[in-house]
Amino acid sequence: MASAHPAVLFEPASGGKVRCTACARYCVIPEGSHGFCYVRKNEGGSLVLLSYGLAAAVQVDPVEKKPLSHFRPGARVFSIGTVGCNWRCQYCQNAEISQESEIRGRPLSPSRAVERAIELGCQGVTFTYNEPTIFIEYALDVIRAAHEHGLFANFVTNGYMTPEAVALIGRHIDAVSVDFKGSGEAGFMRRYISAKGPAPILETMQGLQELGVHVEVTDLIVPTVGDSAEAIRTLAREVRERLGPETPFHLLRWHPDYRMMDLPETPISTLERLHAVVKGEGLRYAYLGNVWGHPLEHTYCASCGAVAVERYGFLIRSWNLDEDNRCAECGHPVPMVGRLLEDYTPMMAHAVA
Repeated sequence: MASAHPAVLFEPASGGKVRCTACARYCVIPEGSHGFCYVRKNEGGSLVLLSYGLAAAVQVDPVEKKPLSHFRPGARVFSIGTVGCNWRCQYCQNAEISQESEIRGRPLSPSRAVERAIELGCQGVTFTYNEPTIFIEYALDVIRAAHEHGLFANFVTNGYMTPEAVALIGRHIDAVSVDFKGSGEAGFMRRYISAKGPAPILETMQGLQELGVHVEVTDLIVPTVGDSAEAIRTLAREVRERLGPETPFHLLRWHPDYRMMDLPETPISTLERLHAVVKGEGLRYAYLGNVWGHPLEHTYCASCGAVAVERYGFLIRSWNLDEDNRCAECGHPVPMVGRLLEDYTPMMAHAVA
């Protein structure tokens, strides 16, 4: 059953309509109708969030799976997703919830979400699997409860937010992984995810960083249609200029899913070629994702080139930084938020009953 909850991010429009100000679509919604995401509805001239407190997916993950490679290394996170999304990615691996129009999920109040996170030995909560911006009011209540109990909170987001959403969440969230598709190339975004160009995403990641949020960038590389070297060069340059050269940048391997089953997995050679482009634009910490066992998964010292953190997928194999997160070989600082947990035990993701 739907759980309607008053929304915060909206403004009145003419004729009883409301204008949602959560995501960059700025949907103008007539009375009784919902926005593009399905979960934000106009009821009596006010906007309500139908999916508040309804979790469609819950799991315990390593924070590195988000991916966040420079934030609270080794931490476990309680991951929460709901139904709906503000994008229509043709290859979405979570389409069964993100493209769902029926409001469903198990009841999970903010206080209970934090209780479960603590019970399961998590150090943080993560909003992921679908776009958290569309349920921002619910996420914010969970974040407040998490912080009261010493847990951190992060978003895995497409970044298609508004300045209003950035202002609302940016003073509360601790970290974000901003997930570009096709390097943010406008034609790719229109055709394969039903969104306009990357301007709102670029502004979101810059605005969040200015508010003190740790930002990492991912780029899902779709072979043939979304693997342009020029597009990723442009994106890498934007990231360097807006966020700085030490911003972690993840190139993710794509696999066929949902409505795009006709393309192969991204060739590793393509990822390696684009990794060289990213590094050539001055980003010091670039990674390959979804290619377990590849040497470009590791964190390398930007000064001497030594392996600072050895990784295997989202598992950490060795930690070669001192107590101040300086390279054990040359003493150069490596930008990490926090140190590896003293009792770190490598873990795989696991579903929560």
